[in-house]
Amino acid sequence: MSAIHPAPRITAVDTFDIRFPTSRELDGSDAMNPDPDYSAAYVVLRTDAGDELEGHGFTFTIGRGNDVQVAAINALRPHLLGRSVAELCADPGALNRDLIGDSQLRWLGPEKGVMHMAIGTVLNAVWDLAAKREGRPLWQLLAHATPEWLVSQVDFRYIADALTPEDALTLLRDGRTGLADREKDLLEHGYPGYTTSPGWLGYSDDKLIRLAKQAVADGFTQIKLKVGADLEDDIRRLRTARAAVGDGIRIAIDANQRWNIDEAVTWVNALAEFDPHWIEEPTSPDEILGHAAVRRGVAPVKVATGEHVQNRIVFKQLLQADAIDVLQIDAARVGGVNENLAILLLAARFGVPVCPHAGGVGLCELVQHLSMFDYLALSGTTEDRVIEYVDHLHEHFTSPVRMRGGHYVAPLDPGFSATMVAQSIADYRYPDGTFWAADLAGQEEAA
Repeated sequence: MSAIHPAPRITAVDTFDIRFPTSRELDGSDAMNPDPDYSAAYVVLRTDAGDELEGHGFTFTIGRGNDVQVAAINALRPHLLGRSVAELCADPGALNRDLIGDSQLRWLGPEKGVMHMAIGTVLNAVWDLAAKREGRPLWQLLAHATPEWLVSQVDFRYIADALTPEDALTLLRDGRTGLADREKDLLEHGYPGYTTSPGWLGYSDDKLIRLAKQAVADGFTQIKLKVGADLEDDIRRLRTARAAVGDGIRIAIDANQRWNIDEAVTWVNALAEFDPHWIEEPTSPDEILGHAAVRRGVAPVKVATGEHVQNRIVFKQLLQADAIDVLQIDAARVGGVNENLAILLLAARFGVPVCPHAGGVGLCELVQHLSMFDYLALSGTTEDRVIEYVDHLHEHFTSPVRMRGGHYVAPLDPGFSATMVAQSIADYRYPDGTFWAADLAGQEEAA
């Protein structure tokens, strides 16, 4: 433990509305979100130990409404101010219970939507603080924690019919077998990734071909294309991508919730000749039985979902209904690390591989820690498991993701890799950051 202050406490909760103009190059474009400006509702937990001990966290949005997310985080400030850093870091689950249990805020959820994402933001910041205090990257802190302590961090309400604390303890105890060898392998080879960078819906065919070939040259064995706006266009784009990468590279497709059930089955089967590895978000993330119907209708194409699944309870039901082949956690969608621990345990209990969503600002930086923990101390394998990767906005973080041969290099800096570069905050804070102030002034002059 650090000794930089005898008993530091949380003294401030600073929030920022950070937005990047990604819509101008159509980065991130898909059938449901044609013009996203990738954004982060960002929080810094400051302590009376100064900038040597801070916790950073954020949740991802795509532009307008980011201010609403920031306001939700601000509503949690009274739960944090004055709290002991040592107590928070020793038991983030206690804060989780306090935040989820706030009866008035709970009315806005419960455990879903903007308020739940705000809770995840501050909990992730606490985990960042805890890992920094220990001088370890978060994946390593989690992997070397005792199974008993990890179980104490999980809220089993509403999921105990599928996963009991005893089940979780057994999974975690069994998962530690061989941990040292896997950690050595992780540090040497990294964790496998796949890339969505060639596949944004607004890209030209020439750009798709160039980026797909570059992905293969960079060592990726899977790429992903957005689909769902126009079937004939999707057929052409899939044919183009398959010709560019050859038969040995997996191509996943992602509809971003575009379709009704029958439409999803018809559309995916029309693309089957190009051997799609999975169809992601074929319909509403709340459509549990619908996902099961799609899965039956498009087999052997796999069904994947999770980036918009709002909590562990929906994940539980997707697993119970045999509705998905691939579970996609998101580091910032649910209630932070604590709830993602529950979801990882559920996936292990049902034997379903976890392939995280990481297509937004900072999400690659965060979710790598959760997958690496899963490999080291829970599932014990990377078979059929990959983390999504996109190749933009990493320069805005002090510990950016590093890739080598299509694999995530294990981060070694202490924390959750969530700290944003101070200049990036100054430039892209909305609407008064350097970039946006100049941009808005230019628009006024043009008008």
